[in-house]
Amino acid sequence: MTVLALEIGSSRFAASRVGAEVGVDDIRQIPVPSVGAWDRCRELLLEVAGGAEVTGLGIASAGPIDMAAGVVAPSEVPEWRTGFGIAEAARKLFPKASVQLALDGVCLALAERNLGATRNVMDALVVRLSHHISGGVLVGGFVVVGRTGNAGHVGHVLVPGFDDRCLCGGRGCLEAVAGGLSAVRWAREQGWAGNSVSELVEAARVGEDIPAAALGRAGTALGRAAASVAALLDMDLVVLGGSLAEAGPALWKPLGEAVATHARLSFLPGLRVVPSQLGEVALLAGAGVLAVSAQGG
Repeated sequence: MTVLALEIGSSRFAASRVGAEVGVDDIRQIPVPSVGAWDRCRELLLEVAGGAEVTGLGIASAGPIDMAAGVVAPSEVPEWRTGFGIAEAARKLFPKASVQLALDGVCLALAERNLGATRNVMDALVVRLSHHISGGVLVGGFVVVGRTGNAGHVGHVLVPGFDDRCLCGGRGCLEAVAGGLSAVRWAREQGWAGNSVSELVEAARVGEDIPAAALGRAGTALGRAAASVAALLDMDLVVLGGSLAEAGPALWKPLGEAVATHARLSFLPGLRVVPSQLGEVALLAGAGVLAVSAQGG
């Protein structure tokens, strides 16, 4: 039995086999292609399959998605913005495979529930801060999927005190302040000369003022959003991963201060925000859990 995991992310396409022996070195990845997206995706899947008969495939995709229809429409993939039937295409590629699709945030929550920080927790929020923001919600031990499969879009929770314009067309979304590309854009508007999320994180880590301020804004916004979601859903744990989560005190100090300021209800003082330990394999791990669970594994 060969089971594969596929990640359609905000900065990469990645694929791997699913198994206890699979590690970071077994992941195959490419930058998000501007053209020929399915062709490149198909090449990745065939490479990791290695000629074996594939019986299961889990797909973690940036949203929006239509889970029931098997359609993805991530803004990061120009050809797919109006919708691409990735589940049908995958079934044609692997006719004997059970193909399962879920939002990237749902897969993050599945990964943390089965392999990470929420294994012994019934209610939690899982957030990934990278180029964009992905989120998943765990309630009563179950990952919330939602009506269309898009539950967990915490990046579009409105954050008080901010009015930054979001790519969704709104203003004041968490994504518009704390998403990596948004933070880079804000820093450049203040005169910073860097260009990438990784540069911003490193510059903040070594104490450059503007990058540190950009990460400080992100931390404050994230802390306010986390306190709001925790109050709504009565949870006491937030798990934070992704490249921006590695920025150190520039992000984590204002985040903690915002949580302490706003999580004041009698059931919230214990609200914890902890770093994910799953690293860059988190989305693929969640896609693997999705695939294996569908097969009764």
